[in-house]
Amino acid sequence: MKKKKSGIGGFFKEFGEAVVKGDLFVKLSLVWMGAGYIRRKQIIKGILMTLLEVAVIVFTFGFATEYVRDFGTLGTVQQETVFNIVTMQNEFNDYDNSFMILLFSVVSFVIWFTFLVIWLKNEVTVYRLQKKAQAGEHINTFVEDLQQFKNDKFYITLLALPVMGVVIFTIVPLLILIAVAFTNYDQGHMPPSALFTWVGFTNFKNLFSSGGMTITFGYAFRKILIWTLVWALFATFTTYLGGILLSLLINNKRTKLPKLWRTLFIVTIAVPQFVSLLLVRNFFANNGIMNTICANAGITQWLRDIGAISTSYIPFLSAPGWAHVMIILINIWIGVPYQMLIATGVLMNIPSDQLESAKIDGATPLQSFIHITMPYMLFVTGPSLVTDFVKNINNFNVIYLLTQGVYTTTNQAMANSQAKEVDLLITWLFNLTQSYYNYKMASTIGIIVFILCAVFTLIAFSRFLRGDREEAFR
Repeated sequence: MKKKKSGIGGFFKEFGEAVVKGDLFVKLSLVWMGAGYIRRKQIIKGILMTLLEVAVIVFTFGFATEYVRDFGTLGTVQQETVFNIVTMQNEFNDYDNSFMILLFSVVSFVIWFTFLVIWLKNEVTVYRLQKKAQAGEHINTFVEDLQQFKNDKFYITLLALPVMGVVIFTIVPLLILIAVAFTNYDQGHMPPSALFTWVGFTNFKNLFSSGGMTITFGYAFRKILIWTLVWALFATFTTYLGGILLSLLINNKRTKLPKLWRTLFIVTIAVPQFVSLLLVRNFFANNGIMNTICANAGITQWLRDIGAISTSYIPFLSAPGWAHVMIILINIWIGVPYQMLIATGVLMNIPSDQLESAKIDGATPLQSFIHITMPYMLFVTGPSLVTDFVKNINNFNVIYLLTQGVYTTTNQAMANSQAKEVDLLITWLFNLTQSYYNYKMASTIGIIVFILCAVFTLIAFSRFLRGDREEAFR
């Protein structure tokens, strides 16, 4: 029996075999996609493939080429007003819109690529039908094919809609993001009133190197990248360890009223972050209640005396260093209850015989925690920990809600790059687009965030999902 071809190499080998050894109708399917199906009496499928082919041809020549032909320049005709002697009014000329050219070109490329995959697969499929016919095997009718998608191939039916969603809402925007990073799309080149064009790797050079009085993105990028990684590390592990310790404390036999304490912490989850973070921001503002308490208690004056602050208030959220520490501390208060709930469920499933054995062998509670509890927690919640780290790299809510309108940078180099010391890459990206319309640098930063998260996720998941530690916990 012939070994079934698998993988991309096997697929293309079978496609080549179909082109060479296929009969007339298989070869004709290269031009008319429904020919092979109609030859094998799969009329409905042949009609559907023909309609698909016609739709792509109409899309290509009736719509796509109008934009794709200008993809190399992203437009050359600037928007202008011209006087129409017929209507006796000023009207816009037939101008180019760079963003529409970019958008519809990318969409066209995705549609053409998808059609190419279907076209290749179609040729292989009709060749397989030919071999079935030659071998005297049964060829499914259209109804039987539909039955297969309800039974044997139901996974394809289930995945069809999610895959389409990923392509439309993830891949296409990502491709546009990547493309914009290689243009000069900013406030000075804003369609439709102005054109933008390709600039190659200029934006990446500006991001990774400093130069001049105004091109300071390299300086800002290094500072914000370091803070983003420090924040993600502390935000992830402080809440993770805090949740475990809190869960152990509440579930300890000596703790009175454990349900009450657990309920009180769960209540913090019920309050929307939008409300709680804005409330906390007001508490720690320069003229907030915490500064009032500290001033009345003499703490503010003491900090002035030792040189820790130079202002009449404690800059909890308005000065570098102070703001960084406070953001991490406030996040602990917000994040620990979530991790407590997760840890409670996992800790209940730790093999009790291991804990009992360790206790009999003379292990202290601390040793049991280090050598049994934590390894088991990491084994079970490792993938969730990776997800939390990536989520914190992109944790927009905490940073933005705590510092927006409160923190103002005094660093001119940071201000020139529309950045603040407390910004994460994601909040910097947001401000660049929403406040300064600097889409080219925002897209460049977006690519860096994507690469950073993707590389870390791949490495971390390969470590946690190796599957070589399961026996240790049985």
